[in-house]
Amino acid sequence: MIELLWTRGRLCGLAMGLSALGLVAATAMPIPVHAQPAAAEAKGEPDLYRLGVGDTVRITVYQSPDLSLETRLTESGAISYPLIGSIRLGGLTVSEAETALANALKKGDFIKNPQVSVMVTQVRANQVNVLGQVGKPGRVALDVAGMRLTDVLALAGGVAANGGSDTVVVTGVRNGQPFRREIDLPRVFAPNGRSEDIVIQPGDAIWVDRFPVVYMYGEVQRPGQLRLERGMTVMQALASAGGLTQRGTQRGLRVSRRAANGQVQALELSLDDALQAGDVVFVRESLF
Repeated sequence: MIELLWTRGRLCGLAMGLSALGLVAATAMPIPVHAQPAAAEAKGEPDLYRLGVGDTVRITVYQSPDLSLETRLTESGAISYPLIGSIRLGGLTVSEAETALANALKKGDFIKNPQVSVMVTQVRANQVNVLGQVGKPGRVALDVAGMRLTDVLALAGGVAANGGSDTVVVTGVRNGQPFRREIDLPRVFAPNGRSEDIVIQPGDAIWVDRFPVVYMYGEVQRPGQLRLERGMTVMQALASAGGLTQRGTQRGLRVSRRAANGQVQALELSLDDALQAGDVVFVRESLF
């Protein structure tokens, strides 16, 4: 009985030792980057990212440290790799690049069963320009395919406090034709607004304008520039400007508005009429 217990104890210890060794081996083995995208490809889903000119990649071959390399894709989309020479990776996904390198090493009889890991360390190829009133204007890398407008704006620090809340302009090229679209940003977050959150493509430019303004002068408490909120009426603008002075009157409000042809029109609006960007509102002095 004692011998049986001792034997069982040795078997349990051996099992635990093998398990520990397995854990160490699993930890030491490099995990291929973007393993999930490879699974997505197997399901026929869109690729997450394709390597392009200027991208920097780090290549690691399991148990072959001499073949580790960090390099940049040239203008032709190729890299120079030890033993292999020049190999084109531009246009490939990360998993496809790993397969291409592994096949080249195996074909040259350099390694019998190479396990190659590729990691993108710097994205330079697939970028867009984000300009105007955002937290961090500049170039933003599309590190995955299918990134939408809100994704890119978030990477650019979001819309700044002085940014317009209504319209974001996206320009670029689609199917060889110039592309321009004005996106009503609040509609993106409305029910069924997913179609407004368009997919951004490399080379696009995104412009976030300053907030629209109207100008108040005459008999108001705080004359000057006023931020125009969505659907703001004349009455709301007067309230935002502190209201009328003791000498002001709501009657005969005059609004100067520039028409599409560039001509300035003088309009008389009621308190419930909506203002437009650039309107100049004049509050008259009461005669009595």
